[in-house]
Amino acid sequence: MLLDARDLHKSYDSRPAVAGVSLSAAPGEIVGLLGPNGAGKTTTVAMLCGLLTPDRGEVLIGGNAIEGDDSRVKCRIGLVPQDIALYEDRPALSNLRLFGALYGIGGALLDERCRDALALVGLSERARDKPQSFSGGMKRRLNIACALIHDPDLLLLDEPTVGVDPQSRNAIFDNLEALKRRGKALVYTTHYMEEAERLCDRIVIVDHGKVVAGGTLEQLYATLPAAQALQIDVDGAVDLQRLGREPGVGSARQDEGKLFIGVDDLARAGPLLSWLATEGHRVRSITSGRATLENVFLALTGRQMRD
Repeated sequence: MLLDARDLHKSYDSRPAVAGVSLSAAPGEIVGLLGPNGAGKTTTVAMLCGLLTPDRGEVLIGGNAIEGDDSRVKCRIGLVPQDIALYEDRPALSNLRLFGALYGIGGALLDERCRDALALVGLSERARDKPQSFSGGMKRRLNIACALIHDPDLLLLDEPTVGVDPQSRNAIFDNLEALKRRGKALVYTTHYMEEAERLCDRIVIVDHGKVVAGGTLEQLYATLPAAQALQIDVDGAVDLQRLGREPGVGSARQDEGKLFIGVDDLARAGPLLSWLATEGHRVRSITSGRATLENVFLALTGRQMRD
């Protein structure tokens, strides 16, 4: 493994922010760190890149621990922070050259790195323009380019699509998939389940600073008591305890008139609709589909991802 983080702990004023997080990432792999806002994702990323020292635990990059300002190890890491980190009044190319200089890169090598980074994120034609004229998505892509200028082995991305439009989000996804093909190891934090489902080879789910589950999508789905999901728009409050005793029902909750039922087989839909009718509930609509990461998270924590 390129990244091996073991049993990370961090507290602020005796309040745990991260309490025992472990994760790893191999070259050519995207690992998702998934959890709601306040779950400890940003604190974890800060420890992974050496900005914060863990109270307990260690971070190894290629088998070497990050110790203090060990630039030899830290130079293998690129960070794309949650907040935009650019000089808005300097052209995009100047931003890249500045970040390159911070890593001691200059001359023809820096010129080549700048060209490659701008080409990757689709900003070659905007090299002379200032970020203050860019859209939010373009700024995010330039941020990624700045994190790549020193050719790191590991790229850490903390909520890199916050506040960007769908087109820019897809462009960022394309950039990250290209980096994966180049053999980079990526750790991607998000609270958007659909992003993790699209991008990540493995996912670590955190809540309240702790890892609650981890694995491939198929492994996470296997933790569910039900592999299929029904969403039913229904009148009245449903007795969820009685519903939960119906054959094939793995989970059930009701939110603002919508009934969410996990079942082992979609063939259970007919009998459940009959049961609802017998109980006096009028069904307005029903949709079905495979269980999602949100279903996994709800089953593990008992609360919705965006609570």
